[in-house]
This record gives sequence, C-alpha cells and structure tokens, in this order.
Amino acid sequence: MNSRLSTIKQIAITVSDVEKALFFYRDILGLEFLFSAGPNLAFLNADGVRIMLSTPQGAGAVGANSILYFNTKDIEVAYKNFVKKGAKVEREPQLAANLPDHDLWTGFLRDPDDNLVGLMEEKPKG
Repeated sequence: MNSRLSTIKQIAITVSDVEKALFFYRDILGLEFLFSAGPNLAFLNADGVRIMLSTPQGAGAVGANSILYFNTKDIEVAYKNFVKKGAKVEREPQLAANLPDHDLWTGFLRDPDDNLVGLMEEKPKG
C-alpha cells in the first residue's frame, strides 16, 4: 500500500460567522459554492481544492488560520476588483521575488474575521 500524499483536497478555515465568510469567499473572491451542511458549515471549490468554512468546532481559532494564497492572472486588476466589492485591504500587490523564469507578485486582503488571504501571480519574464 502506498502511503504517499498527493494533492491538497480540502482546507478548513475557522470563522465566526459562516454566512459572512461565505459572502466574502463566494461573492467577493468568486469561489464556486458547493453546499452547506447546516448553518455552521459551508463548502466552496477553489479550482479542485475544497474550502470548508466552519465556526470553531473544538479546534481552530477565529482569525488565526494559515494564509490561503490564490493564483490569479492579473493581480493588480483582481485586487482592485475584490477591494471594490468590499474586501479589506492588507497590502497592495507588489513584486515578492525575482526568479530566473518569472517574477512572483503577491498582494493581501483580509476576510471578515481578519484571516489573511493572499493573491499571487507568476509573471513570465520578457
């Protein structure tokens, strides 16, 4: 039996209010809503990775989650659109790393519970 891990399938985010968080991730960031399992649990699709929004269920603390980084094609436009829709500003997109084949750009937003949400774009050289 192979015990190697493959891709990440689901990430849980601890939030204080699932409806508020659902509005942010679905309506502002544009993730596909999959389903709810009661008032304190909602699932979205981020290009094949399931995002689970949940109130604290014995583990996790509101606003103290790992950073989610979402890939985007035009980080400056995406960032401005998300802010225009109501996302909280943390840091505007900027060059994070100059790599041999591309430049890595990152920007940061906050969800309704102040969880940090990263945007990233790998801009080709040339």
